[in-house]
Amino acid sequence: MVDKLSLSLSLSLPLRVPSPPPSNSKPLFHGSPSPNPPPPSSTLAPLLHDLLLPPQNPAPPSPALRHRRRPPPTSSRKPRLGRSHDPNRGRPWSIDPRASLRSHRALHSLLHSPCHQPPDLDDLLRPLSPSPSPDSPLDPFLTDLLAVIEGLEFHRRSDTALAVFDWARRTLGDARLFSSGVGAGRPILPVVISIFGRQDRLADAAALFQCLQDHGSSADVYTYTSLITAYARKKRYREALAVFRRLEVDGCKPTIITYNVVLNVYSNLFMPWNKVAALVDAMKSNAISPDRYTYNTLISCCRRGSLYEEATEIFREMKAMGFAPDNVTYNTLLDVYGKSRRHAEALGVLHDMEAAGFSPSIVTYNSLISSYAKDGILDEAMDLKEQMEVKGIKPDVFTYTTLISGFEKAGRDELAVRIFEEMESKRCKPNLCTFNALIKMHGNRGRFTEMMRIFEEIRSSGFKPDIVTWNSLLAVFGQNGMDSEVSEVFKEMKKAGFVPERDTYNTLISAYSRCGSFDQAMELYKRMLAAGIGPDLSTYNAVLAALARGGLWQQAEKILAEMKDGRCKPNELTYCSLLHAYANGKELDRLHALSEDIYSRTIVPHNMLLKTLVLVNSKSDLLAETERAFMELRKRGCSPDITTLNAMVSVYGRRQMVAKVDEILKFMRASGFTPSLTTFNSLINMYSRLGDFERCEKILNEIKLKGGRPDLYSYNTVIYAYGRQGRMKDASRIFSGLQASGLRPDIVTYNIFVASYVANSMFVEAIDVVRYMLKNGCRPNENTYNSIVDGYCKQGRKDEAIAFISNLQQLNRGIPKDEQERKVGTKENRQQIDHENNMDQDKHSHQHFSSVLRGKAYP
Repeated sequence: MVDKLSLSLSLSLPLRVPSPPPSNSKPLFHGSPSPNPPPPSSTLAPLLHDLLLPPQNPAPPSPALRHRRRPPPTSSRKPRLGRSHDPNRGRPWSIDPRASLRSHRALHSLLHSPCHQPPDLDDLLRPLSPSPSPDSPLDPFLTDLLAVIEGLEFHRRSDTALAVFDWARRTLGDARLFSSGVGAGRPILPVVISIFGRQDRLADAAALFQCLQDHGSSADVYTYTSLITAYARKKRYREALAVFRRLEVDGCKPTIITYNVVLNVYSNLFMPWNKVAALVDAMKSNAISPDRYTYNTLISCCRRGSLYEEATEIFREMKAMGFAPDNVTYNTLLDVYGKSRRHAEALGVLHDMEAAGFSPSIVTYNSLISSYAKDGILDEAMDLKEQMEVKGIKPDVFTYTTLISGFEKAGRDELAVRIFEEMESKRCKPNLCTFNALIKMHGNRGRFTEMMRIFEEIRSSGFKPDIVTWNSLLAVFGQNGMDSEVSEVFKEMKKAGFVPERDTYNTLISAYSRCGSFDQAMELYKRMLAAGIGPDLSTYNAVLAALARGGLWQQAEKILAEMKDGRCKPNELTYCSLLHAYANGKELDRLHALSEDIYSRTIVPHNMLLKTLVLVNSKSDLLAETERAFMELRKRGCSPDITTLNAMVSVYGRRQMVAKVDEILKFMRASGFTPSLTTFNSLINMYSRLGDFERCEKILNEIKLKGGRPDLYSYNTVIYAYGRQGRMKDASRIFSGLQASGLRPDIVTYNIFVASYVANSMFVEAIDVVRYMLKNGCRPNENTYNSIVDGYCKQGRKDEAIAFISNLQQLNRGIPKDEQERKVGTKENRQQIDHENNMDQDKHSHQHFSSVLRGKAYP
């Protein structure tokens, strides 16, 4: 949705720009509006508009091109070609009346020459050649040359147009054509640079620009604007901004179109609002009045960051200045409200739009459906789909993909698949976004084989993975703690030619923090800043999420304070991370205080915040608080998603409240939710606590049967269930399955075995596990040794406990001496053990030996 709006806005800009109009501008966003806004001109640039696709917004006219044309369509959709298949959609064009008859003849000959057979330009264009005398005037020649090049480009003969320009350079010479004393040559350059841009020959465009300056002539605003636009059209936004900065350094005064192009670049780069406002201030200081396009672009800049209040103010001022909103205005404002989760306001825009005589389009409904689907309000999203169909608007690939993503995010995979099947039955071909959504769906469920199959299908379907594809893979692997895969995907992404932008850095920061690599996440943040990419709301939220996972609530509060200090407006994700930071940092008082702010609406209680309250209270094992948040969510009519339902299963499962768990599972099945790995793990944990080891293994196998991949927690919990019942052969069998799955046992796995063997007085086997750990590169920790020593002590076998401690370095030869002393205590502590043993103080031995292993003498 956003990309379509951005594209339509960027394509509505002409390539050559007018002189700035006389200004009677008032400050943007302040003061009273001008009572007489400048009327839009009816004269439009015939060629330069045609160098771009049909615009959605009327743009300022160019005085260099003089012929009247029909105004461009205001619809956000491209008009279909008529029966004549006219590539210029019926728009009139005629040659410059100042051009000579010779140029008319030359253009006619060039247009009627075969495209596959280049004409002899020297013969055709020789009549246009100027006098070789350096004192002879060039204006007639340049007028003819410009008319021929414009005519060729209008008729889609770009290669021939560039060949004509090359002929002129050979004939006249760059020194004469670009000399500072001959300014008349410059009007040609914006047109030629624009042609280069359309042909994706940006290096040639930049070289031509540099050639102008190398010959001692400074570029004018038209040339600068053409190069900026060329970069922007190809989404090379940072190069576009570099050219704009050069324009400012050279003291060239931007025009309204220059500012509009740069504002559009800011919108696509999601620049912080303070930078957008600074550019508007610069525009005002140059006495340039905004036009409709300016206002539309400013509203577009508010899409990211939940800046709905700013968007509303711009919309009001736009109307006060006499600019009637058009389709693009309404669709963009509706998109801002949708992304800010202001659903009532978004629907209000729809009603205002219809009342103003504008029919909602597929863009309108897709924006609404997207806002509801992303917020998990899926029934309403489906209702909107039905509404648009009743109005005769056929859902497109974006509609279906948005719904697939929404159902996937909610964990309702069956409905996501059903939408995909409907999409195929309606012969709506999936696009790259559809494949990206399917990658996320399979990846988030741990179905990595299926995910990579979809990844390969992208290429077989004629697409190339885009930045979203790579970012999706990074996010999936990051969420599953697969840091080596994250690094590998990042390498492959760079090999494919993708330069990391802000979104990639944001994804990587999140991915590495999910993998527990907090230092690496922060290093990426520093690298991003060093690359000249400033943080935006998503960056701050990614860093906050990383801090939250470590429970670093104090640092999280500092980040929030920095955001509130004018850097970026916090949104619901910001406060969600703060909730997680308090929960993980065990700051329950702060968690409670922030929760009350949400319930009392001091902080706008978006559904996402209420869902997060369910999750963090569940993790903190706060049953009453979890139920309160869940009931509040239901009271607001919001359908819970899979994460919220999993939190309820988890908090009830830890208390062995089987009836409550079954109630949640029944609701999930009835609502079309697909149980995730987290659901199954919570069930395994519950039945493990109940001692039902057979049910635990059955659930483990169910994960595999449904195409999922159990993780270490799944296997470890089943091993624990068998081990606590003394079923060590069954525990070993599950261990073999763990290894066969490609997972690597961790310290928790081995410690479960050690503790289980000790509980069954199988000390030899427990010590063998320690040897096996060391052999396989897993270093025992304090809990490993404590289990064995405590086991001996509980059975009154103090001599064996002392012997085990004394021989610890022999068992683990790699342990440093100082670490051995820390783990087993000093010589005096061991003498104290002997003393305790001689006194046969059995009731103190368990606590005593545990303290010794922790390097503490028992008082």
